[in-house]
Amino acid sequence: MKFKGTAWKYGDDIDTDAIIPARYLNTSDPKELAKHCMEDADVNFVRKVNKGDIIVAGKNFGCGSSREHAPIAIKEAEISCVIADSFARIFYRNAFNTALPILESSEAAKEISDADELEIDTEQGIIENLTTGKTYSVRPIPKFMGELIAVGGLVNYVREKIKGQKGK
Repeated sequence: MKFKGTAWKYGDDIDTDAIIPARYLNTSDPKELAKHCMEDADVNFVRKVNKGDIIVAGKNFGCGSSREHAPIAIKEAEISCVIADSFARIFYRNAFNTALPILESSEAAKEISDADELEIDTEQGIIENLTTGKTYSVRPIPKFMGELIAVGGLVNYVREKIKGQKGK
């Protein structure tokens, strides 16, 4: 998968309440969740971002509760990818389960600035900062995780597997 977009930079310990505040969890509608994405970290986030933009953050992105609403809100806000120094363990898994591509890179997370233009190749493990000309090598998204993203997440992946077994 390849992505190109503007970086939106955040610090360490962005928790799931900052990504999608609990006051909006009375719905599971992805479009409604997206309207409030990152609201408690950046009140103007959804008004600023464009389709394909990229969140860049520090350590422990997605810490806090285990809700899947957080990666769903990010994906539905049309963010193409999240790059962070590190992810909270449950957010990491929920991101792939909901088809949100994520990459870990301490160096990229530190050096990329707000509004930098980025180009990402998740299969090759390359983040290119088009603004500065710097390229970062990261661990590519594993093949199985890439398959989850390609079909739209874990639920769709399982549906496809079940369909395939019924046809045998």
